Amino acid sequence: MITQNERIGMVDKDIVNLTVSTQCQLLSVPKSSYYYEPRKESDENLAIMRLLDEQYYSTPFYGVLRLQALLLKKGYPANEKRVRRLMELVNWQTIYREPKTTVSDKTHYKYPYLLRGLDVNRNNQVWATDTTYIPMNKGFMYLSAIIDLNSRYVVNWSLSNTMSAEWCTELVLEAIKNHGIPEIINTDQGSQYTSEIFINMLKESSIAISMDGRGRALDNIFIERLWRSVKYENVYLNVYENGLSLFSGLKAYFDFYNNERLHQSLDYQTPQNKYIVAD
Repeated sequence: MITQNERIGMVDKDIVNLTVSTQCQLLSVPKSSYYYEPRKESDENLAIMRLLDEQYYSTPFYGVLRLQALLLKKGYPANEKRVRRLMELVNWQTIYREPKTTVSDKTHYKYPYLLRGLDVNRNNQVWATDTTYIPMNKGFMYLSAIIDLNSRYVVNWSLSNTMSAEWCTELVLEAIKNHGIPEIINTDQGSQYTSEIFINMLKESSIAISMDGRGRALDNIFIERLWRSVKYENVYLNVYENGLSLFSGLKAYFDFYNNERLHQSLDYQTPQNKYIVAD
């Protein structure tokens, strides 16, 4: 029997007369599970990005200047422009108190944060989604996931080498197909989540839209905890060489996370017990 990983490996983006979408359909591979080559950067930039990714969980309140000083102490002289660019690539979101005088960009789709004080007590009441940077031995990729807040169950996840609105939209549509429509979806204010295609998809599905405040990454604390678990329990312990090994490793981890990992906040149940069995 051919495994899904082997089927994914059969997809060839260089075939002229068959699009990637068509190949995925013929091979019964979800398009969101198909990934391209990892993003390329110099070895020094990759080392800095890995450092930034690990540093974020210790000092998420550091801004450009503090990070620039930290890198200098560690032997990486980098100007402000370079630090800003690499922070953007690892999706660093500095936590700060937003001043009341801040004026929102009216050209973007912005929505209020709906979860403050909300009693989340049932499955598919609230989903949260986000995207994070995943380092590999050579290059890096982005991981996007959707978590059900009541059960902590990861309802879908995917890898990509770009953070596109289309990719994030497809991830949600696939989760809805497999698990039903949530009442609320919470995101940050990243461009992929404030895009027209993503917002319209939520509206057409009659899903209430909630967004973290700028500089308030902890508004989405549950998925931030998921990223920490994924990285410290899997990614940082392995040296993934390529997209295929990364996909295989993360698939095994998310199977473990949903089906075996006991969560203290769930009275030592698994997310599967709380989500699948409860349904």
